[in-house]
Amino acid sequence: MFLRLVHGVADGNSSELPDLYGEVTDVRHPMATPESEPLTSRRALREHFTVPPEIRESLPKRSVVDVVVHETADPEVIVAEFAYEFTLPDDSRSKVPCVFVMRVRDGQIIESRDYIDPIRTYTARGDLDRLLASLRKGVS
Repeated sequence: MFLRLVHGVADGNSSELPDLYGEVTDVRHPMATPESEPLTSRRALREHFTVPPEIRESLPKRSVVDVVVHETADPEVIVAEFAYEFTLPDDSRSKVPCVFVMRVRDGQIIESRDYIDPIRTYTARGDLDRLLASLRKGVS
């Protein structure tokens, strides 16, 4: 499930991703900047994964690299380290480190804590100005 999720995100298969999750979920992005609310349903995840075509086309290509999956004492839970590697317009590459702590039950993700470096993400997508604007808005 983890690999299907992260490769689906990297490949831009956003319409298929919500079906990896249970109807009731608890998905959080503790490092999100600006802060985000927990995603507690498949419907909320569908909205989260929906990217307008004009934005999707402007995003740099990315792939999943450096995957290490750690099994835990709980058979439903994994801890996965990986990076999204963005290929920038000048063909340089930028890695965004991530750690997901995920609970899968009956073949569906029901809980996840997705730790993703927000500054490197915005930088790799060429959206650093948007991040700064959102931070300024939060300060004023």
